[in-house]
Amino acid sequence: MKILSVVGARPNFMKIAPLVEAISKHNSINPGKYIQHILVHTGQHYDLRLSENFFCDLGIPLPDFNLEIGSGTHAEQVGRTMMSFEKVLYHIRPDWVIVVGDVNATLACSVTAKKENIKCCHIEAGLRSGDMNMPEEVNRLVTDRLSDLLMTPDRISVENLRREGVPEEKIRFVGNIMIDTLEANRERASALNIADIIARNRIANPGKEPEIDLSGSFAVVTLHRHSNVDHKEVMEPLLQFLIEEVASVMPVIWPVHPRTMKQLTLFGLWGKAETSPNILLLHPVGYHDMLRLNMEAKIMLTDSGGLQEECCILGTPCLTLRWNTERPVTLREHGGASVLVGNNIDHIRKEFRDTLASGVIPSRPELWDGHTADRIVKIFAEEFFE
Repeated sequence: MKILSVVGARPNFMKIAPLVEAISKHNSINPGKYIQHILVHTGQHYDLRLSENFFCDLGIPLPDFNLEIGSGTHAEQVGRTMMSFEKVLYHIRPDWVIVVGDVNATLACSVTAKKENIKCCHIEAGLRSGDMNMPEEVNRLVTDRLSDLLMTPDRISVENLRREGVPEEKIRFVGNIMIDTLEANRERASALNIADIIARNRIANPGKEPEIDLSGSFAVVTLHRHSNVDHKEVMEPLLQFLIEEVASVMPVIWPVHPRTMKQLTLFGLWGKAETSPNILLLHPVGYHDMLRLNMEAKIMLTDSGGLQEECCILGTPCLTLRWNTERPVTLREHGGASVLVGNNIDHIRKEFRDTLASGVIPSRPELWDGHTADRIVKIFAEEFFE
């Protein structure tokens, strides 16, 4: 069997690493059902810290093909990816194309596979935010509609697909593959020193350990979604809240996404963030560094879906700076660690104070056990091997 999998951006790397390992393990003990695996990187992330470093950190082999798509609008990325990926499919002719997550590469490659009559499997299928203003929601809907096999991370996602009329034989509840990566890397991340992480990644005074005491508690912040960073009237109050109300209570560690840095600079706010005495601004950090920060954080403020999931497993209280989420299983009402706060400062303030006082310990969702990739490979080997 020949399987071609696609990665396009940082979250994809964390989802494909366990699959690569599981296929290798399967091949070592099942030579009669050998799975040939081809890895395609679309090159959607062109920043070194957001891309190549993750291949090294997570032990992912170099891709067999790099499409080098780079930046651009959603339409530009999708169009260029489809044209380049089509040539790869002509050359390889795989039995299956596996796409993960909800980035533009996921959409583009699922459409191209379908047009070439190649079976497509979507890992992390069935997630729905209900917000059609999110480009990722469009990517999810189209990819799920076209895919022949839908691997879901939780039972809420299974029900979403059933309501949309997806035939039962296409759906497999396998768990969350990103948690495989977390569990496989806990020990390595635990050995890292927080001060060393700061020194290696800080934007100002690189190489210098933090001047502030991080031994008690600290907050971690990540922001990258257009709803939070693309408008000054939203970004400026968020920054002011971080400076005046979070950093006044505890140190703030903020790995700054390139898009966010660009917008802060454009709005004339970068200097304000950079000179705040209790905020440490970092370049985008590697997977293990981020995992270590999450392990020790008193609270996470983020608009990242992946960090919502990790907080749920690590027990880190999470304020999700969005009005909706495609991962409701991570919310407190479902036993998770996250609460939706949007970008309304009054709402964020209330939940920030309540969360620090609550001490709620989240429960682990079903099948988020570190063995999702093994279940996926077993399905291919036992049900679809050709």
